[in-house]
Amino acid sequence: MSEVVIIGGGPVGLYLAALLLQRGVSVTVLEQRTAPEPNSRAIGIHPPALEALSRIGVAQKLVRRGVPIRRGLALSRGAALAEMSFAEVSERFPFVLSLPQDSTESVLEDRVRGLDPYALRRGVRVTGLHDNGGHATVEACVAKEQERISAPLVIAADGVRSAARMALGAPLRRRDYPDRYLMGDFADSTAFGSDAALFLAGDGIVESFPLPGQRRRWVVRRGPADDGGADDAAGLDAGWLAREVRRRTGIDVDAGSNSMLSGFGVRARLVRRMVFGRGILIGDAAHEISPIGGQGMSLGWLDALALAPLVPALLAGSRDGLAAFERNRLREAGRAARQSEINMALGRPLHGGLLAVRNGAITAVAAVPAANRLVARRFTMQ
Repeated sequence: MSEVVIIGGGPVGLYLAALLLQRGVSVTVLEQRTAPEPNSRAIGIHPPALEALSRIGVAQKLVRRGVPIRRGLALSRGAALAEMSFAEVSERFPFVLSLPQDSTESVLEDRVRGLDPYALRRGVRVTGLHDNGGHATVEACVAKEQERISAPLVIAADGVRSAARMALGAPLRRRDYPDRYLMGDFADSTAFGSDAALFLAGDGIVESFPLPGQRRRWVVRRGPADDGGADDAAGLDAGWLAREVRRRTGIDVDAGSNSMLSGFGVRARLVRRMVFGRGILIGDAAHEISPIGGQGMSLGWLDALALAPLVPALLAGSRDGLAAFERNRLREAGRAARQSEINMALGRPLHGGLLAVRNGAITAVAAVPAANRLVARRFTMQ
């Protein structure tokens, strides 16, 4: 029997597993997927997360695979409104790293398997979780067979549809937003290089981020008439996205080069508690926030970094520090949720005088060096 069972073999669960294995804690990671998914939405790794990832020796490997974004540009109607540099946000990592989540997971999985080849179990679907006092028991389905897996501690990092959260009956604070987006990855036909670009168009923001392999991600805020407001963007395709990018930014995108297309809506789900006896929730299982701003994955890694030092004492029967962990991480999740709300609000449709006022305000703030640095630090989760 392992000392810790981690539910979820995504980036947060794998990172926590590596942290604990380095500390000599035996770990079993249960992952429902039988193989990594080739496409993913998450691409941004913020400086505090890179610092955290350096604790398990993978930060530089990730940097070599990704694209460091050192500058963001705000544009409107072909004119530059503002420039935000990340040069002063971190001494070691003065950038936001752009790297698709499947590549990040691959590096993390290699690290875990290097520490313990048998720690990760794929094809395990969790159906229940119970605290039995002296230990916790996970109920799971493996190859259509039922299995019960016990451990002194179970940590759930199984994402926004967390089976563990539902089994624990964790109370949630919920909020749904009207914002809907369509994003896709295409061959990079721009001259932006490694810069991120935000186009503050009247019909809604268009975001553009560099990706490895001379590719670029485009994210378009959809209007209320686009496909009836469905989250999954049914009926919209790469051609629609390319046309909207051209209409709102003037930039031509080759629809035929599309390699990933995904629609999404926005909601916030924050648990009121992360700790339930011998069960603990971290990452998206504990806090789902808007993808706009790219803070979700980094937030989960910072949960794991804060929790890992407490685990040996928890296994020994001490709960010292656990209440402070929960309080601090819920506070940071709330802060990230508020920042994502600001990011979304800045990209909503505006026309006429209101559009000019918003864009003028952004230009004015960016022109003040101290304000520009503060915004850069907030954007990069400092």
